[in-house]
Amino acid sequence: MAEETQSYASHRKYYWPHHFVAMPILILNFIWRVVVVVRWWSWTNLWEVVLALGLVALMVSVRVFAVRLQDRIIRAEERARLREAGIDPSKYSMGQLIAMRFCADEELPELARAVADENLRSREAIKKRIRNWRADRHRI
Repeated sequence: MAEETQSYASHRKYYWPHHFVAMPILILNFIWRVVVVVRWWSWTNLWEVVLALGLVALMVSVRVFAVRLQDRIIRAEERARLREAGIDPSKYSMGQLIAMRFCADEELPELARAVADENLRSREAIKKRIRNWRADRHRI
């Protein structure tokens, strides 16, 4: 089976065990614990609310840490790619570099000039300008 071509419309990826299993279970658990403490007040039930909140915070933190690490790796890769293309990477923010990662090498100089000249800050605006999409299938 051939892989589907990635584009702006199809580049978002969901990791089903995280997005559709663990996260909903932990959020529902937190909501249920709040209901229990409101209906049947006790210090034990209150502690279960605190614990449920801690689990949700842990789940969100793990996701944020992973995404931030991926962003730092992408930033390093894109800085190197811009230098190879003869473009000064210091002009671009992390968000701009991350958005430009989807741009094919032959289109990169043109997009980089547009991003710098027009001071495009929005990742979405930058990604929408890409005509020749370079797929990133490794990021979760």
